[in-house]
Amino acid sequence: MQGNKIIGEAAIRAGCRFYAGYPITPQNELPEYMAENLRKVEGGVFIQSESEIAAIHMVIGASAGGARSLTSSSSPGISLKQEGISSLAACELPAVIVNMMRGGPGLGNISPSQGDYFQATKGGGHGDYRMVVLGPASLQEIADLTMDAFDIADEYRIPVMILADGMLGQMMEPVVFKKPKPRNYPESLVMKGAGGGKSKIIRGLILDPLDLEEHIWKLQRKYRMITEREARSELYQTDDAELVIVAYGTASRIAKGAIKRLRKQGLRVGLFRPITLWPFPSQQLRDLAKKVGNFMVFEMSAGQMLEDVLLALQGKARVGFHGRPGGVVPTPIELANVILRKYNGKEGLIDTEL
Repeated sequence: MQGNKIIGEAAIRAGCRFYAGYPITPQNELPEYMAENLRKVEGGVFIQSESEIAAIHMVIGASAGGARSLTSSSSPGISLKQEGISSLAACELPAVIVNMMRGGPGLGNISPSQGDYFQATKGGGHGDYRMVVLGPASLQEIADLTMDAFDIADEYRIPVMILADGMLGQMMEPVVFKKPKPRNYPESLVMKGAGGGKSKIIRGLILDPLDLEEHIWKLQRKYRMITEREARSELYQTDDAELVIVAYGTASRIAKGAIKRLRKQGLRVGLFRPITLWPFPSQQLRDLAKKVGNFMVFEMSAGQMLEDVLLALQGKARVGFHGRPGGVVPTPIELANVILRKYNGKEGLIDTEL
């Protein structure tokens, strides 16, 4: 199956019953799949909204009504959804948002890129909020993480973003869909009308500063709990590594290809791949730095995740960087040559100039 369609199928199997979105390349196959298939399941609702802003606010309403809800877009469209994402976080409403990144800033181009890392992990909207961000690197992982995303969203009542790019959305690989977990969503949190009972209110407008402060600290306690429980990463060929590449998503696939080539030449290079981009797996990276002193961050951007790597390592390792922004997709051979130059650097395994 194609990456975009896999997300749609995994979402439906996970119990998604509401989708609202607006077309934009390179994710159009996802709403197309939902339009065709969501109506085939009981209670399924698909809406092609009049705009991205309308779509995310329809998701807010559907989530408040208890439906597992999904919206998707690509970079400029996600920018338009930011106020709604901030509102989801403020109201503690679960929802899944898919961003198939393209080159930016502005309208940019439709080529695969990783330039939306800051927007996704640092909060593209306003206020003191976070959302969980998952960075799949294969279509099997796209299937698995899409189903996990709905569970995480429900468990913590938080928006969850799947951050991929046009390459992962457009490519095709075989996948096996896992069995979905039973849904654990408290009925007491669903708005279905008072029905003669006590009224329920879900609100993101809290005018009293002390009340808003209390609400924000409550959110922060939840974010700390998510950081402790949900940070995920993958280690590849790191047991004897002298140099570790840090990359996520499509960039990590390219890095693995480069590492395989370099290993055949006897170079001891490995990979650290963050799977959760927020919470960033800082402790796992620090643990790796106890036995490896040289890291190189590789991104299909001008360098965004690089900041999280530097914060995580706290100066306890040497860190280099290589990036290709604007929708340029380097080959494993190109990256292998870059790594080889740094590996043979005069100042050690890697130069310190970023």
